Amino acid sequence: MLDLKFIRENSELVRKNLEKRKQPEYLDILDKILKLDREWRSYKPKVQELQYRRNQVSADIAKLKKAGKSADALMKEAREIPEKIKDMETKEAKMKEQITVLQLRLPNMLHDSVPYGMEAKDNAVVKEWGEKIKPDFELKPHGELAEELGIADFRRAAKVSGNGFAFIKGDLAMLDLALQRFAIDFLAAKGFVPIEVPHLLRKEPYEGVTDIEEFKTMMYWVKEADAYLIATSEHPIAAMYQNEVMEEKELPIKYAGISSCYRKEIGSHSVDTKGLFRMHQFSKVEMFVFCKPEESWKIHEELLKNLEEIYQKLKLPYRVVNICTGDIGIVAAKKYDLELWFPREGHMEAASCSNCTAYQATRLNTRFTDGKTRQPLHTLNSTAIATSRTMRAILEVCQQKDGTVKIPDVLQPYMNGKKKIQ
Repeated sequence: MLDLKFIRENSELVRKNLEKRKQPEYLDILDKILKLDREWRSYKPKVQELQYRRNQVSADIAKLKKAGKSADALMKEAREIPEKIKDMETKEAKMKEQITVLQLRLPNMLHDSVPYGMEAKDNAVVKEWGEKIKPDFELKPHGELAEELGIADFRRAAKVSGNGFAFIKGDLAMLDLALQRFAIDFLAAKGFVPIEVPHLLRKEPYEGVTDIEEFKTMMYWVKEADAYLIATSEHPIAAMYQNEVMEEKELPIKYAGISSCYRKEIGSHSVDTKGLFRMHQFSKVEMFVFCKPEESWKIHEELLKNLEEIYQKLKLPYRVVNICTGDIGIVAAKKYDLELWFPREGHMEAASCSNCTAYQATRLNTRFTDGKTRQPLHTLNSTAIATSRTMRAILEVCQQKDGTVKIPDVLQPYMNGKKKIQ
């Protein structure tokens, strides 16, 4: 979230930034924060006045008693002051709580390079890579092909778990693992520490990571644990250092998160009943970085470069888009999407790369120190590989006329030298 002092001292800058989103409710939230903040700050001197009066009355009572005079009126006032202070402090705390709730709903400040727009069509294409070859034969949909090759079973998965799940078998299971190992090895060589994360996250840390009210429509809540199944390893990694202070010399910290991800995928697209693109459960390797504020924009471009290198090595055509002001969500200050090219449908999102600046760290109270001062650090995240969408691309882009699938060269060592799925 945005720091309250920053909002207070830069209210017009925040207002102009929010106007780019064309969502009036955010401006209403800002106005409520500023109004409550003025009221909240007015309580402190009132409490201090009462505390001063309490000390003064105590001294006056002592003087009257020493002089042998009645102090009944002052003693009555002295008994009333603590209750007044308690009432004032309760109101002050309640008001601060209201401000915090509103702060959590206020979006991050957008970077100046974020394109203006309200829908996905307004996203700016930054780069295209790879040759978009259309086959000279009728391409089979990946789900149909996977079933024909005996490497996926959607019907039985729907029978036991519902739509949006799949039994991944044989060479496709090996391909899933190969993609993960390839991404992990690639990132480890660049200084990322592989990390397996908990698949459950409690509400408090989840609220620090993202707007849980906006996100929970796609999240699974486990009643017995009073926790959510994670939608991405970004979330538990971001929350790892909640309420902690790191040493400046530790930064940047780079993690390669490894996990299954769980999403309801409720929305305009719903889930695939027979496919690998929108699923309730899928595997992902995620890049996550904690860094000093002055490093984050350079690192953001480095994360995008890593992401592109991974897909270039896989030889899968893609484009990179800079997500517009109305499509970016509240957490990121800037976000790139990498959209893979599918011969049958065109470009579709396969990965995202975000700089969240100090937004998550402020919500989570994660800071760093140079030995003198403490300040929120910056957090960044980027997909390295979301295996289900990447496997779909491979099944279609690398599909051969005879119904076999060529395994990308870079994955063959992870497939025990196998060159084709057949």
